[in-house]
Amino acid sequence: MKKFYVIANESKPHTKKALARIRDYLTLKGAGCLASGNEDGEEGRRAWGGFRYTDPDTVPEDTDCVITLGGDGTLIQAARDLAGLNIPLLGINLGTLGYLTQGSGKEIPEILDALLNDHFVLERRLMLDGQMKAKNGSVFRDIALNEIVVTRKDSMKVTKLSVSVNGRFFSSYTANGVILSTPTGSTAYNLSAGGPISAPNCRIMILTPICSHTLNMRSILLNADDTVRIEILDGGEGEQTAVFDGDRATDMSPGDVIEISSSAVETTMVKLSEISFLDNLREKMAGI
Repeated sequence: MKKFYVIANESKPHTKKALARIRDYLTLKGAGCLASGNEDGEEGRRAWGGFRYTDPDTVPEDTDCVITLGGDGTLIQAARDLAGLNIPLLGINLGTLGYLTQGSGKEIPEILDALLNDHFVLERRLMLDGQMKAKNGSVFRDIALNEIVVTRKDSMKVTKLSVSVNGRFFSSYTANGVILSTPTGSTAYNLSAGGPISAPNCRIMILTPICSHTLNMRSILLNADDTVRIEILDGGEGEQTAVFDGDRATDMSPGDVIEISSSAVETTMVKLSEISFLDNLREKMAGI
Protein backbone atom coordinates (compact mmCIF):
# COMPACT_ATOMS: atom_id res chain seq x y z
CA MET A 1 0.00 0.00 0.00
CA LYS A 2 1.28 3.43 -0.95
CA LYS A 3 -1.71 5.79 -1.10
CA PHE A 4 -3.80 6.52 1.98
CA TYR A 5 -6.84 8.58 2.93
CA VAL A 6 -7.38 9.46 6.59
CA ILE A 7 -10.78 10.16 8.17
CA ALA A 8 -10.27 11.89 11.51
CA ASN A 9 -12.90 12.21 14.22
CA GLU A 10 -11.97 15.60 15.58
CA SER A 11 -14.12 15.14 18.68
CA LYS A 12 -11.61 12.64 20.05
CA PRO A 13 -8.65 13.89 22.11
CA HIS A 14 -5.23 13.93 20.45
CA THR A 15 -6.75 13.51 16.97
CA LYS A 16 -4.80 16.37 15.39
CA LYS A 17 -1.54 15.11 16.87
CA ALA A 18 -2.18 11.58 15.61
CA LEU A 19 -3.08 12.87 12.16
CA ALA A 20 0.11 14.91 11.98
CA ARG A 21 2.17 11.84 12.96
CA ILE A 22 0.56 9.79 10.21
CA ARG A 23 1.10 12.45 7.56
CA ASP A 24 4.72 13.04 8.55
CA TYR A 25 5.55 9.33 8.72
CA LEU A 26 3.96 8.46 5.39
CA THR A 27 5.59 11.44 3.69
CA LEU A 28 8.97 10.38 5.08
CA LYS A 29 8.41 6.91 3.62
CA GLY A 30 7.48 8.31 0.21
CA ALA A 31 3.80 7.39 0.46
CA GLY A 32 0.81 9.59 -0.35
CA CYS A 33 -1.63 10.79 2.30
CA LEU A 34 -4.77 12.91 2.08
CA ALA A 35 -7.03 13.63 5.03
CA SER A 36 -10.58 14.64 5.78
CA GLY A 37 -12.37 15.56 8.99
CA ASN A 38 -15.95 14.47 9.68
CA GLU A 39 -18.14 16.57 7.42
CA ASP A 40 -21.87 17.12 7.45
CA GLY A 41 -23.03 15.46 4.27
CA GLU A 42 -26.06 16.30 2.19
CA GLU A 43 -28.65 13.61 1.68
CA GLY A 44 -29.23 11.81 -1.58
CA ARG A 45 -25.75 10.90 -2.79
CA ARG A 46 -26.47 7.17 -2.65
CA ALA A 47 -29.47 4.95 -3.24
CA TRP A 48 -29.68 4.08 0.45
CA GLY A 49 -29.89 7.66 1.69
CA GLY A 50 -26.65 9.59 1.19
CA PHE A 51 -23.37 9.93 3.01
CA ARG A 52 -23.36 11.38 6.50
CA TYR A 53 -19.83 12.47 7.34
CA THR A 54 -17.37 11.69 4.56
CA ASP A 55 -18.18 12.55 0.96
CA PRO A 56 -17.07 9.53 -1.11
CA ASP A 57 -16.36 11.86 -4.03
CA THR A 58 -13.42 13.32 -2.09
CA VAL A 59 -11.66 9.95 -1.84
CA PRO A 60 -9.31 9.39 -4.81
CA GLU A 61 -10.06 6.30 -6.88
CA ASP A 62 -6.48 5.03 -6.53
CA THR A 63 -6.59 5.04 -2.71
CA ASP A 64 -5.12 1.80 -1.35
CA CYS A 65 -6.43 2.14 2.21
CA VAL A 66 -8.68 4.39 4.28
CA ILE A 67 -7.44 4.94 7.84
CA THR A 68 -9.91 6.12 10.47
CA LEU A 69 -8.85 7.96 13.61
CA GLY A 70 -11.37 7.65 16.44
CA GLY A 71 -13.17 4.59 17.70
CA ASP A 72 -15.46 1.88 16.41
CA GLY A 73 -18.13 4.48 15.66
CA THR A 74 -15.81 6.41 13.36
CA LEU A 75 -14.91 3.23 11.49
CA ILE A 76 -18.57 2.21 11.15
CA GLN A 77 -19.53 5.62 9.76
CA ALA A 78 -16.70 5.43 7.25
CA ALA A 79 -17.82 1.95 6.18
CA ARG A 80 -21.35 3.20 5.53
CA ASP A 81 -20.31 6.42 3.79
CA LEU A 82 -17.79 4.69 1.53
CA ALA A 83 -19.77 1.50 0.91
CA GLY A 84 -19.34 0.30 -2.64
CA LEU A 85 -15.92 1.87 -3.20
CA ASN A 86 -14.20 -1.42 -2.27
CA ILE A 87 -11.38 0.35 -0.44
CA PRO A 88 -9.98 -1.50 2.60
CA LEU A 89 -10.54 0.22 5.95
CA LEU A 90 -8.29 0.24 9.01
CA GLY A 91 -9.18 1.88 12.31
CA ILE A 92 -6.75 3.38 14.81
CA ASN A 93 -8.37 3.63 18.22
CA LEU A 94 -8.41 6.98 19.99
CA GLY A 95 -11.47 6.01 22.01
CA THR A 96 -12.14 3.36 24.65
CA LEU A 97 -12.81 -0.30 23.81
CA GLY A 98 -12.25 -0.52 20.06
CA TYR A 99 -13.39 -4.00 18.98
CA LEU A 100 -12.99 -3.13 15.30
CA THR A 101 -9.83 -1.05 15.38
CA GLN A 102 -6.33 -2.47 14.85
CA GLY A 103 -4.26 -0.52 17.35
CA SER A 104 -3.93 2.68 19.34
CA GLY A 105 -2.35 6.04 18.62
CA LYS A 106 0.81 4.88 20.40
CA GLU A 107 1.28 2.18 17.74
CA ILE A 108 1.07 4.43 14.67
CA PRO A 109 4.61 3.72 13.33
CA GLU A 110 4.16 -0.05 13.65
CA ILE A 111 0.72 0.09 12.02
CA LEU A 112 1.95 2.17 9.09
CA ASP A 113 5.01 -0.04 8.57
CA ALA A 114 2.75 -3.09 8.33
CA LEU A 115 0.59 -1.36 5.72
CA LEU A 116 3.55 -0.09 3.70
CA ASN A 117 5.14 -3.55 3.66
CA ASP A 118 1.88 -5.39 2.91
CA HIS A 119 1.97 -7.32 6.18
CA PHE A 120 -1.78 -7.73 6.58
CA VAL A 121 -4.80 -9.74 5.51
CA LEU A 122 -8.15 -8.49 4.27
CA GLU A 123 -11.47 -9.50 5.83
CA ARG A 124 -14.79 -9.01 4.10
CA ARG A 125 -17.63 -8.06 6.43
CA LEU A 126 -21.33 -8.57 5.79
CA MET A 127 -23.55 -5.48 5.71
CA LEU A 128 -27.34 -5.23 5.99
CA ASP A 129 -29.74 -3.48 3.63
CA GLY A 130 -32.96 -2.25 5.22
CA GLN A 131 -35.94 -0.84 3.33
CA MET A 132 -38.84 0.61 5.31
CA LYS A 133 -42.16 0.80 3.46
CA ALA A 134 -44.74 2.99 5.17
CA LYS A 135 -48.46 2.42 4.71
CA ASN A 136 -48.68 5.92 3.16
CA GLY A 137 -46.38 4.79 0.34
CA SER A 138 -43.15 6.47 1.46
CA VAL A 139 -39.92 4.46 1.41
CA PHE A 140 -36.75 4.82 3.48
CA ARG A 141 -33.61 2.82 2.74
CA ASP A 142 -30.18 2.59 4.34
CA ILE A 143 -27.41 0.11 5.12
CA ALA A 144 -25.72 -0.99 8.33
CA LEU A 145 -22.45 -2.66 9.27
CA ASN A 146 -23.45 -3.50 12.86
CA GLU A 147 -27.20 -3.75 13.17
CA ILE A 148 -30.67 -2.51 12.35
CA VAL A 149 -32.92 -2.04 15.40
CA VAL A 150 -36.71 -1.70 15.38
CA THR A 151 -37.90 -0.29 18.70
CA ARG A 152 -40.19 2.09 20.53
CA LYS A 153 -38.97 5.65 20.91
CA ASP A 154 -40.10 5.58 24.53
CA SER A 155 -37.80 3.01 26.13
CA MET A 156 -40.28 2.37 28.95
CA LYS A 157 -42.96 1.08 26.58
CA VAL A 158 -43.20 -2.15 24.63
CA THR A 159 -44.23 -2.66 21.04
CA LYS A 160 -45.77 -5.61 19.22
CA LEU A 161 -44.01 -6.80 16.10
CA SER A 162 -44.68 -9.53 13.55
CA VAL A 163 -41.57 -11.17 12.09
CA SER A 164 -41.49 -13.23 8.90
CA VAL A 165 -38.50 -14.92 7.26
CA ASN A 166 -38.45 -15.53 3.51
CA GLY A 167 -42.17 -14.86 3.25
CA ARG A 168 -43.17 -17.24 6.04
CA PHE A 169 -44.49 -16.05 9.39
CA PHE A 170 -42.01 -16.78 12.18
CA SER A 171 -43.20 -15.13 15.40
CA SER A 172 -44.84 -12.17 17.09
CA TYR A 173 -42.83 -10.28 19.68
CA THR A 174 -44.10 -8.16 22.55
CA ALA A 175 -40.88 -6.44 23.55
CA ASN A 176 -38.96 -3.20 23.57
CA GLY A 177 -37.98 -4.11 20.02
CA VAL A 178 -35.79 -6.46 18.01
CA ILE A 179 -32.22 -6.29 16.75
CA LEU A 180 -31.04 -7.75 13.48
CA SER A 181 -27.27 -7.91 13.75
CA THR A 182 -24.37 -8.85 11.52
CA PRO A 183 -21.46 -10.90 12.91
CA THR A 184 -19.50 -7.64 13.12
CA GLY A 185 -22.24 -6.13 15.27
CA SER A 186 -22.64 -9.19 17.47
CA THR A 187 -20.35 -7.64 20.12
CA ALA A 188 -22.35 -4.39 20.19
CA TYR A 189 -26.05 -3.86 21.05
CA ASN A 190 -26.78 -7.53 20.29
CA LEU A 191 -24.39 -8.62 23.04
CA SER A 192 -25.88 -6.14 25.53
CA ALA A 193 -29.35 -7.54 24.79
CA GLY A 194 -28.19 -11.09 25.56
CA GLY A 195 -27.48 -12.18 22.00
CA PRO A 196 -24.65 -14.52 21.00
CA ILE A 197 -21.21 -13.44 19.79
CA SER A 198 -20.25 -14.51 16.30
CA ALA A 199 -16.88 -14.70 14.57
CA PRO A 200 -16.79 -11.86 12.02
CA ASN A 201 -16.30 -14.13 9.00
CA CYS A 202 -19.55 -16.05 9.54
CA ARG A 203 -22.29 -15.62 6.93
CA ILE A 204 -25.23 -15.20 9.28
CA MET A 205 -27.67 -12.66 10.68
CA ILE A 206 -28.69 -12.65 14.34
CA LEU A 207 -32.27 -11.83 15.37
CA THR A 208 -32.40 -10.81 19.05
CA PRO A 209 -35.46 -9.51 20.94
CA ILE A 210 -34.97 -6.62 23.36
CA CYS A 211 -36.52 -7.26 26.78
CA SER A 212 -39.13 -9.67 25.45
CA HIS A 213 -42.20 -10.31 27.58
CA THR A 214 -42.19 -13.98 26.54
CA LEU A 215 -39.83 -16.20 28.50
CA ASN A 216 -39.01 -18.60 25.68
CA MET A 217 -37.96 -15.93 23.20
CA ARG A 218 -34.25 -16.15 22.49
CA SER A 219 -31.91 -15.10 19.71
CA ILE A 220 -32.22 -16.85 16.36
CA LEU A 221 -29.37 -17.36 13.89
CA LEU A 222 -30.41 -16.86 10.28
CA ASN A 223 -28.68 -17.45 6.98
CA ALA A 224 -27.13 -14.38 5.35
CA ASP A 225 -29.29 -15.06 2.28
CA ASP A 226 -32.54 -14.81 4.24
CA THR A 227 -34.92 -11.86 4.06
CA VAL A 228 -36.49 -10.71 7.33
CA ARG A 229 -39.77 -8.78 7.29
CA ILE A 230 -40.77 -6.87 10.42
CA GLU A 231 -44.22 -5.29 10.68
CA ILE A 232 -45.41 -2.89 13.38
CA LEU A 233 -48.65 -4.26 14.86
CA ASP A 234 -49.57 -1.64 17.46
CA GLY A 235 -48.63 1.71 18.98
CA GLY A 236 -49.26 5.31 18.01
CA GLU A 237 -48.32 7.10 14.79
CA GLY A 238 -44.56 7.54 14.58
CA GLU A 239 -43.95 6.02 18.02
CA GLN A 240 -41.67 3.29 16.66
CA THR A 241 -38.39 3.75 14.85
CA ALA A 242 -35.92 1.77 12.77
CA VAL A 243 -32.33 2.72 13.61
CA PHE A 244 -29.33 1.93 11.41
CA ASP A 245 -26.02 1.50 13.27
CA GLY A 246 -27.24 3.78 16.05
CA ASP A 247 -27.14 6.76 13.70
CA ARG A 248 -29.77 7.24 11.02
CA ALA A 249 -33.37 6.50 11.91
CA THR A 250 -36.83 6.58 10.38
CA ASP A 251 -40.16 6.77 12.20
CA MET A 252 -42.54 3.83 11.93
CA SER A 253 -46.24 3.44 12.65
CA PRO A 254 -48.68 0.51 12.86
CA GLY A 255 -48.91 -1.13 9.44
CA ASP A 256 -45.42 -0.03 8.39
CA VAL A 257 -42.99 -2.75 7.32
CA ILE A 258 -39.21 -3.00 7.10
CA GLU A 259 -37.51 -5.68 5.02
CA ILE A 260 -33.91 -6.52 5.89
CA SER A 261 -31.46 -8.64 3.94
CA SER A 262 -27.73 -8.82 3.33
CA SER A 263 -26.48 -5.90 1.26
CA ALA A 264 -24.98 -6.27 -2.20
CA VAL A 265 -21.98 -4.31 -0.90
CA GLU A 266 -19.62 -5.41 1.84
CA THR A 267 -16.97 -3.74 3.96
CA THR A 268 -13.34 -4.82 3.57
CA MET A 269 -11.30 -4.44 6.74
CA VAL A 270 -7.54 -4.65 7.18
CA LYS A 271 -6.37 -7.11 9.83
CA LEU A 272 -2.77 -6.66 10.98
CA SER A 273 -2.38 -8.87 14.00
CA GLU A 274 -2.11 -12.65 13.95
CA ILE A 275 -4.13 -12.71 17.16
CA SER A 276 -7.35 -14.68 16.60
CA PHE A 277 -10.82 -13.26 17.01
CA LEU A 278 -11.30 -15.24 20.23
CA ASP A 279 -7.98 -14.04 21.68
CA ASN A 280 -8.91 -10.45 20.87
CA LEU A 281 -12.37 -10.94 22.35
CA ARG A 282 -10.92 -12.32 25.59
CA GLU A 283 -8.52 -9.39 25.85
CA LYS A 284 -11.23 -6.80 25.23
CA MET A 285 -13.68 -8.41 27.63
CA ALA A 286 -11.05 -8.54 30.33
CA GLY A 287 -10.66 -4.80 30.10
CA ILE A 288 -14.35 -4.01 30.67
